[in-house]
Amino acid sequence: MKTGIIYCPNHRPFTSVKKRWEQIAAELERQGVEYDLVQSEDSESVERLVDMLINNGYDTIVIAGGDSALNDATNCLMRAEQRQRDRIAIGVIPNGVMNDFAAFWDLDYYDIRKSVQTIVNRRVRKIDVGTISYRNGKDEPCRRYFLNSVNIGLLAAIQSLRQQMRRRLWSRKLSYAATLLMVIFQKMTYKMSYSIDNVEEYHRVMTLCIGNAHGYGQTPNATPYNGLLDVTVVRQIAMLQIINAIYLFLKGKLLTHKYVLPYRTSSIEIKMKTTTPCNVDGHPIEAQSDSVNVSVLSEQINFIVT
Repeated sequence: MKTGIIYCPNHRPFTSVKKRWEQIAAELERQGVEYDLVQSEDSESVERLVDMLINNGYDTIVIAGGDSALNDATNCLMRAEQRQRDRIAIGVIPNGVMNDFAAFWDLDYYDIRKSVQTIVNRRVRKIDVGTISYRNGKDEPCRRYFLNSVNIGLLAAIQSLRQQMRRRLWSRKLSYAATLLMVIFQKMTYKMSYSIDNVEEYHRVMTLCIGNAHGYGQTPNATPYNGLLDVTVVRQIAMLQIINAIYLFLKGKLLTHKYVLPYRTSSIEIKMKTTTPCNVDGHPIEAQSDSVNVSVLSEQINFIVT
């Protein structure tokens, strides 16, 4: 089998891009992995490189990157023919600012050995892919696929801030908590309605997360192989309640908060103002229509799991 690795450099503090790759390369050599290496420069280059590997007959494509890079690879693969998707398996070596989807499979940024061993074992599982449909500023229909989550409202607004914190703090949870603490003094709520199973709800919402996986801790029970999406709606919360919500989040019990509404569904329609922030696996999108539709496609791609 032909294995191609796309290395997506991540500029973390106290970490050399070159040294990081040397550590990964050394472990690949130690475990006897034969591969061809290409390096991305940006988001667009990831999709171009994945397309190149697909067309050149590679059976295993490994993304040495984070959630955004995996999202780019997934979107490229979903545009390929079904016979190509059935042949190719996607793997990951966590190397991003955010590695939430890798963390779902118990893969850690610092445990290179385990990530490489997972590639060597090549245990493949069919996983679900989420999809969001919307219209852009030119009123053109758009579709974006995702593995982890869609976030609308507060979390989307602070996503870039969290990426900055993640570069400065070694812990994923600490970076998340620090980001939340920096924004709790800002008024950031959004009027929106959403329809699930033909039942429409209207709330003033702080954040709404639609998770195919853990959704950065907001959809902790979601799994990308049950054909369903988990939805977590955090309604407007008073200041003291926000502190309690952060505590519950760090304990993995966010869904027990009285202002948090959890759902499980195969599709959801959200109506909101066009100025409401929205991102897909860390990628911001500009949904210029007042309605977006999110659904799940069951067992779409082969993913290398632990």
